[in-house]
Amino acid sequence: MAELSAELRVRYAGFSLDVALRLPATGMTVLLGPSGCGKTTVLRALAGLARAQGRVQLDGEVWQDDSRRVFVPTHRRAIGHVFQEASLFAHMDVRDNLNYGRRRVARQAQQVGFDEAVDLLGIGHLLDRRTQGLSGGERQRIAIARALLTSPRLLLMDEPLSALDAMRKAEILPFLERLNREAQVPIVYVTHALEEAARLADHLVLMEAGRVRASGAAGALFSRLDLPLSGLDEAASVIEAVVAAHDEAYGQSGLDVAGQRLWVGRCQALVGQHVRVRVLARDVSIALSRASDSSITNILPARIECIRVDGADTVTLRLALGAGPGDALGQGPALLARLTRRSADALHLREGMPVHAQVKGVALMGTP
Repeated sequence: MAELSAELRVRYAGFSLDVALRLPATGMTVLLGPSGCGKTTVLRALAGLARAQGRVQLDGEVWQDDSRRVFVPTHRRAIGHVFQEASLFAHMDVRDNLNYGRRRVARQAQQVGFDEAVDLLGIGHLLDRRTQGLSGGERQRIAIARALLTSPRLLLMDEPLSALDAMRKAEILPFLERLNREAQVPIVYVTHALEEAARLADHLVLMEAGRVRASGAAGALFSRLDLPLSGLDEAASVIEAVVAAHDEAYGQSGLDVAGQRLWVGRCQALVGQHVRVRVLARDVSIALSRASDSSITNILPARIECIRVDGADTVTLRLALGAGPGDALGQGPALLARLTRRSADALHLREGMPVHAQVKGVALMGTP
């Protein structure tokens, strides 16, 4: 598999960065962590904009190797870079801004067509407009399209939604999902927003104080009880599912999760299409038997993998979903549940115990 590898060390007054990364050069890798943890420094070092010590290699092409005195300058690295601010040319219309990116690449080396980039970001109706009157979301979509038109081997995105309000973020997120699915360019995306990471990440790198706390498949990291993500109030599981059916009478869609049906509001995805859902730990309760007289319809068989006592009043469970008794119960994806200690003790919950997870709320986050 193609790989992006980096060993980077930086020393500033009051801050040090020391990371070793092995990232898939496919899909979207999200660097997640609080402000000041080193995410942007890593991104700038990958681009050659910040001089770190170490080594950077993309799919066999060495961009930096201090042991051999190799350092490829930024303009010779096949990267596209999208910053927090779109930084468009105000004296040009949208078409000319896009062509500026395309002209940076020799015609024979162009991998992304103009029409392809325009369609991918949904900006065809903006081509003849000046950039000054555009919304923040429209400006960022243009900046992303311009970066794509440089035909990069790697697309770097530094908190591209941080300057946008909630409405504009909601507007642009579906385009980022589509970009990840269709552009076939590996993306490294920096954010401190948990929801963005849950929605977009294929591979997740959790950073803390200049170090990598954990790196791996996004769904696996969100449900690990030894990581701080599972201790947050908005702790959640991120699960890949397949659309199995649409129920027009009730306005719902049925998703296949570990051989079980999970009902969500009617989605636009086609039957057979992969989707991603997010389930908050506080929206999952536990029953020892399957209730037949409850308003909760999403009830999934599971097995308790781990119990973590969070304090005097709460516990968090990691549940492994499965198809049912005698059919690989507990071998499916992980689900978090947050309960009171009183409830856990009343049910005599223990690790390895088969239970039923009652899911009160499911957020459909888009296609992976």
